[in-house]
Amino acid sequence: MTTLIDRGLPQSSSPSTAPTTTRAVIVQRKRRRRRSWAHLLLIPVSLVFAIPFLQMFITSLTPESEINRFPPSFIPSALTFDGYAKLFQQSDILLWLGNSVIVSAAGIASHIVLCSLAGYGFARLRFAGRDVSFMMIVATIMIPTQLLMVPTYVMFASVGIIDTLMAAIVPWLATTFGIFLMRQFFLSLPAELEEAALLDGCSKFGTFWRIIFPLARPALATLAIFTLLGSWNDLVWPLIAINDPGAFTVQLGITNFQGARRTDWSLLMAANVVATLPLIVFFVVAQRQFIATMSFSGVKG
Repeated sequence: MTTLIDRGLPQSSSPSTAPTTTRAVIVQRKRRRRRSWAHLLLIPVSLVFAIPFLQMFITSLTPESEINRFPPSFIPSALTFDGYAKLFQQSDILLWLGNSVIVSAAGIASHIVLCSLAGYGFARLRFAGRDVSFMMIVATIMIPTQLLMVPTYVMFASVGIIDTLMAAIVPWLATTFGIFLMRQFFLSLPAELEEAALLDGCSKFGTFWRIIFPLARPALATLAIFTLLGSWNDLVWPLIAINDPGAFTVQLGITNFQGARRTDWSLLMAANVVATLPLIVFFVVAQRQFIATMSFSGVKG
């Protein structure tokens, strides 16, 4: 008897695999439908949050005569780059941006090193007073920042870093939130990874550096985002600790520049666009890692 294979006809799938394949297709379709509905809801919400940034950008390109017109017009009749031209000609915006980049880069680098080491120690190492020490560190979050400004200023003045860029860098070397975030992420990783490395003769630090640290990239990216947001937008402490124009950060520079002149809205909005653009670009680049950390995804045991 000639079989289906001999005739070159395709074989039918076995009864056991067909239902499984069908279920998988149905599950995928349901997930796509859920994502579609979620996107339909999230798109209008994202537009609401984007409106202020869009209006800020449009205002930076609006002529001064139309900005002060009443009733205001949200769509200008003409676009001009006079605000950006005056910003780069009349201010030291490039110097301020450079100082902010130095402060933020130093803060991100120190957070990645110090907070990851501290978080790993509190998550995996066993030593006397570990839990009590961690709770005391977390308790410092409840202390208002304003209470720490006077003793911090006195301490910085005693070491001679007031009116220098180091006064803005040192407070961002490490934070309680960074230690807490890294500890929680390390606790979500399976301990079997470290046990296997120790059995292979790897040291504690070698295990951290070669195995745990590479797995912590999502958490490190999230920590970098929060550190960048905090250090880049910090205004109150630099306003107190820095009076030298050469050490102004971008937020401090824009504030002093605005206070020394009448309010030029096109120039001010142009300055805000320039100060906000690096944050948006950095978040877009690291958004996948940020989402991964917020959902605590990783290697599951």
